[in-house]
Amino acid sequence: MHASQLTLYIGAVFILAIAPGPDNIQVLVRGISQGRMAGFVAACGFAFGVIFHTTIAAVGLAAVLRASPVAFQMIKYAGAAYLFWIGIKSWRSGSLSVAGNAPKKSLWLVFRQCVIGNMLNPKVTLFFLVFLPQFVQKNGPSPAIQMMILGGIFMMMAFLVFSTIGIFAGTVGAWLKRNPKAGVWLDRLAGTTFIGVGLKVAFGD
Repeated sequence: MHASQLTLYIGAVFILAIAPGPDNIQVLVRGISQGRMAGFVAACGFAFGVIFHTTIAAVGLAAVLRASPVAFQMIKYAGAAYLFWIGIKSWRSGSLSVAGNAPKKSLWLVFRQCVIGNMLNPKVTLFFLVFLPQFVQKNGPSPAIQMMILGGIFMMMAFLVFSTIGIFAGTVGAWLKRNPKAGVWLDRLAGTTFIGVGLKVAFGD
């Protein structure tokens, strides 16, 4: 992957990781209600679940490439349209809601629930299937290898952002409650990122 492409990818992943969503909100709630360690463990669980989705996406992409390069291009354009659509949805989202006071659970149970919950979320699998291929280079190494590398970067970034949220859950949660519009603007930033990646695929080389 070219340096410019890698920079774009890392930037997009970082913005998507900090934007309010089911995973990082759950990390935040765990941290607020059960303490910093629970928030950190939840972050580990969600990051670990990325391995599953990356593998599914890499295997699926490799199969499509072997079957038909035209089908691969169709997937990329369909993915671009999907990213554009969820970008618009992010722009139209309402204010952020942070709930808490969940009953305390063992750290192993927190980790297991977060991993399983992430793995069983078809929306996450769909997201990886349409997002990662946008950064696969035709003249680069094996697409499956590229996808695994991209997924690894995504996992590390998600872990860094989510664990930070979990550790500083009390402070972050209090700030978001005092500034509800912050969640809206983070959603819009994520939405702009989705739209930008979608447009790049649709009108780029």
